Formats: sequence, C-alpha cells, structure tokens
Amino acid sequence: MEKNFDMNAPRHPELTTFPEKERLLKISTYVFSAVVLILVFVMREVTLPIDWDVRFLPAVNATLNGLTALALVFSLYYVKRGQFVHHRNANAVALGLSVLFLLCYVAYHFTTPEVIFGDADGNGVLSDAERLAVSDTRPWYLVILISHITLAGILLPFILLTTVRAITGQWTLHRRMARYVWPLWFYVAITGPVVYLMLRSYYP
Repeated sequence: MEKNFDMNAPRHPELTTFPEKERLLKISTYVFSAVVLILVFVMREVTLPIDWDVRFLPAVNATLNGLTALALVFSLYYVKRGQFVHHRNANAVALGLSVLFLLCYVAYHFTTPEVIFGDADGNGVLSDAERLAVSDTRPWYLVILISHITLAGILLPFILLTTVRAITGQWTLHRRMARYVWPLWFYVAITGPVVYLMLRSYYP
C-alpha cells in the first residue's frame, strides 16, 4: 500500500531505502524472533557437554550489553542533531552488538548450569541460610532480572520492526515506534551489566 511509505513525510536523501524489501524483511523478523524465543526456552532444559571453558562469557555478555547502551546513546545524540547517517550507523552497531550478545548468551546457557543469586557454595541450591543472607538484596535482583529478561524477550521483534521501518523509508512509523522502543532497549542494555555485577561473586 502506497500510504504505508509516508509519501508526504520529510525525505532523507542521504539514506538509501529499500521499500520493495519490506515483505522479506518482515518475514525474516518474525522467523528470527521465533527461533530466538525457542532457543531461550530450550536452553533452560538442555545442557550440551563441551570440552572448553565458557566461564568468560558472562563478562563478555555484560560488556556487549554495555557497548550496546553506549551505541544507543550515540544514536539518540545523532538523531537529535539531525545527523541521520551517523544515527543509522550507531543503530546498526547497537543491533550488531545485540545479535552477538544473543549468540554468546545462548552458547553460555546451553553449556553451563544457571547461576543462582545468593548461592555462595555454588551447589545450585539456595539454602535457607543463603536465602536469609541475601534477603535484603535478592528482591531487588529479581525485579531487575525479571524485567530485563521479560523486556528482552518481548522487545526483540519490535527492535527489528523499527529497523525495518527505517530500511524501507517509512519514517513516520519508524519515529513512532522508536519513541517507545529506544528507552526500553536502552533499559535492557543497561540492566544486563547490572545483573552481571550482582551475580559476579557467585560465578565459579
């Protein structure tokens, strides 16, 4: 439909758009989001035996999240200044870092038992004594963790669809979605390192 491509919206001639790719990009978005969702559910139930040490991955994941947040800050800065090429590039970096994070996150959780906040002896079970020791901070950890995971799972297709709007030149729809997607994406990126720092002393 022609009206979907914002025929009367301000143009950005410095940006190349591909409106004819909208259908393919949307299908790819839905398929990729579904695959990631399935992997997230399955990795909690399956542990794959490997011969190499992946204990470095949580720190890598936290770093990737932090760099994503930084790229998003640059994205916002550039769009506010009307520097749309730099804005696009910053978003591309943020998206690439997020995809790399997903790969590392899935690889870690497919191969390593989940770390529990407060599990001081690392036996995978939170005893009454351990639970009591972190009773003041564990509720805050759970709030941050649950909001981080929930928003990350829900947000992925919306991040990709917001990107599709830009690639296909649907500027009005892109701006409308980005107004809500950007702060939520930023929250997810920021809380990733926070969760890691709260868990760091419990990693083997």
